[in-house]
Amino acid sequence: MAEENKDGQEKTEEPTAKRLSDAKKKGQIARSKELNTMAITLIGGIAMVSMSNHLGGGLWDLMAKNFTIPRQDMYDSTAMITRLAQAIEDGLFMLFPLFLVVVILAVLSSVVLGGVSISGESMTPKLSKLNPLKGLKRVFSLKGLLELLKALAKFLLVGSATGLMLWTSLDSFLGLSQMELGKAVSEMGGVIGGSFIIISSTLILIAMIDVPFQLWDHKRQLKMTRQEVREEMKDTEGRPEVKGRIRNLQREIAQRRMMEEIPKADVIVTNPTHYAIALRYDQENMLAPEVVAKGSGIVAANIRRVGLEHQVPMVEFPMLARAIYFNTELGEAIPAGLYLAVAKLLAYVFQLRIYRTDGGMKPEMPTDLSIPDEYHVPEQ
Repeated sequence: MAEENKDGQEKTEEPTAKRLSDAKKKGQIARSKELNTMAITLIGGIAMVSMSNHLGGGLWDLMAKNFTIPRQDMYDSTAMITRLAQAIEDGLFMLFPLFLVVVILAVLSSVVLGGVSISGESMTPKLSKLNPLKGLKRVFSLKGLLELLKALAKFLLVGSATGLMLWTSLDSFLGLSQMELGKAVSEMGGVIGGSFIIISSTLILIAMIDVPFQLWDHKRQLKMTRQEVREEMKDTEGRPEVKGRIRNLQREIAQRRMMEEIPKADVIVTNPTHYAIALRYDQENMLAPEVVAKGSGIVAANIRRVGLEHQVPMVEFPMLARAIYFNTELGEAIPAGLYLAVAKLLAYVFQLRIYRTDGGMKPEMPTDLSIPDEYHVPEQ
């Protein structure tokens, strides 16, 4: 059964990208304590065994240096403090590589699932966390039960592995009493180090179970109701009325720019009243005539009005007007199939322009503008 929110609505929708991003900003990311524990314990143990010569040699030098005290230092009240400070410095220097490995492991194992997240909100003290009733609710929740089961599983695994290692290494431990001190210490270190690594390896199984669970539980907690998804879409993309207003403004701006291009047009083709298309052709800079303005209804009327104001030739060819309107976008060149018809139309317009300026025989409007069948648009 799907989880419900405080309003009783079921959380059936997957979390959106915004929901995941907001959760990460609040510090709500997937974390696996078991992965962290396993990495530090196992890899840290391997690192410690690998550094055994360095650690053993450093410890030997530290003990030899501080267990042999010169006679004059025994009567100097400040010498002991100096030697203690030096011993602490030497000890830290000896352990620094191991500490560095453990710190790197702690950081990497913490961020490997949810990434790096530094959230001031998650670090802010909250009095609600001190509420004993909420604490009891968490303890007796499903998650609390799972944590208890994990703790029991870890106890059984680690305890069983420890008992098995003690049983199998019993002869090795008993044989240490027959060895010389130096060899016995070295042998004991090897046995303990190997046993520690094998015992720590049992935590891999716990981590393999906990990591998928934490990922699933994190996603489950962030699931949303359908209403939450709709509200988020409104907040992200804007309210419908706001989006409508923005679209209207964009349309007005586009139309204003389009109207500014009409005076540059060479001809306006009309339907005669339903559609109007303004064409422009520059032989030097254009491969084909381009649509600088197009529209229907009121927009077509405005195109014709602006064209008349600027004395742009206007020609009535319904089939050609519909063909260009439905097959060419604003700012695009006309399709190749309409080249011949538009060429005849522009030739007439250019001849008409010469007639108006120089006189002579008035050109006749072409009547054989053939439109290919694929560009035919029924009259609407």
